[in-house]
Amino acid sequence: MNYKSKTYLFCGVGGSGMSALAVAMIASGATVYGSDRNHDRELFSDHYQNLMDKGVRMVPQDGSGVTERLTAVIVSSAIEPSIPDIGCAQAKNIPIIKRATLLAELTNQVHSICVGGTNGKSTVTGMIGHVLADNKMNPTILNGGGMLNFNRQNAVIGDMTKMVLETDESDGSITQFNASIAVLTNISEDHKDMDELINIFLEYLKQSKIQVLNLDCPNVAQLAKYFPNAHTYTTNLIPSNLELNIPGDHNISNALAALTVAKICHIDECLAVQSLNSFKGIVSRLEVIGETENGVSVIDDFGHNPHKIAASLKTLKNNGRRLVLMFQPHGFGPLKRQKNELIDIFSLYMNKDDVLYMPEAFYAGGSADKSISSADLVAALVDRGVNAQFFPNKKDVFPEIVKQVHSGDIVCIMGARDDGLREMARDLLKVLS
Repeated sequence: MNYKSKTYLFCGVGGSGMSALAVAMIASGATVYGSDRNHDRELFSDHYQNLMDKGVRMVPQDGSGVTERLTAVIVSSAIEPSIPDIGCAQAKNIPIIKRATLLAELTNQVHSICVGGTNGKSTVTGMIGHVLADNKMNPTILNGGGMLNFNRQNAVIGDMTKMVLETDESDGSITQFNASIAVLTNISEDHKDMDELINIFLEYLKQSKIQVLNLDCPNVAQLAKYFPNAHTYTTNLIPSNLELNIPGDHNISNALAALTVAKICHIDECLAVQSLNSFKGIVSRLEVIGETENGVSVIDDFGHNPHKIAASLKTLKNNGRRLVLMFQPHGFGPLKRQKNELIDIFSLYMNKDDVLYMPEAFYAGGSADKSISSADLVAALVDRGVNAQFFPNKKDVFPEIVKQVHSGDIVCIMGARDDGLREMARDLLKVLS
């Protein structure tokens, strides 16, 4: 499709998936405007300057950017209907299109490698993109997280006919993609219940030409019976020369997914392994922000569902160091659904010397059911002997962490959706240094 005559307003353009697609649409010839309340509040100025440098034309999120010149207003599932841009678009009969719908429209026209699954999507997308780029295949990569091998960018524009992208199951939109190669990393409960997730991922795989499946995940293995010609991987078969720079057993599995795709793309295994061994990781995925002179490591981590948190905690506790952790639940709904699993996981991995701080769940607006609180989780953890403390606001945790930290500790700021967590980790490193 020719996008040169198209003009879009991306509402909430600062979001990870939105910003990557905005850059890709500009590369496809479209004119892109962007609005974001964080930009209006003069927050994260470097991020928005980066988008403007790539051609995004920023406008206030007050409806003033919604004019008849627009082909459509683009929204993600995180955008509330009450935002002025939405009301103005409805009043002017300007189409409102979901981000995933436009992304699918763009990528279904070309050779696409789509990465789906509850966990590991961003890392596997980054790994595949890095391997292909490192082996002169010049892919376009659209990721939900910034990639350290690509100067922290979440969009790398190469050949627009060869695309590697992260796809999202949280709103069911993954079923809109007709992948040339569809990767499925794992399936666990997060935004939806298991029966619904199984059906969504089955539809995603059925619409793809080639499937890449993780047999170590029982739920994925359950789907493999429908795809006898699928390419599969398992940690029972790990190349002896695979020596990743990023920690964690879960990343070995992620690397095997990327190796399987590399094989399908006719990249020599030794060359693919060499590329993976130089993979630096994804922004905020157990990202080491820095280390102080007295050996305190500060880590920024995106962990937010039980599976991700368990993988992160297992890795963080691997070396026996004391852990000072702040975890902010990424919403009241997920907190309610995942409460018991979260209690089990923190009880399993946090020992008596560790400290867990938990502010109230992140709230982005709307009609969330606030019948549960982080305080409920903390009370249950204290009953199990975990040194956990509740704070109504995350800003009040900051001085407590500074006061509590000892030489040699690991300090980790964990959670999703709230960009302020990323800033907090960096501010902590400055103060602790």
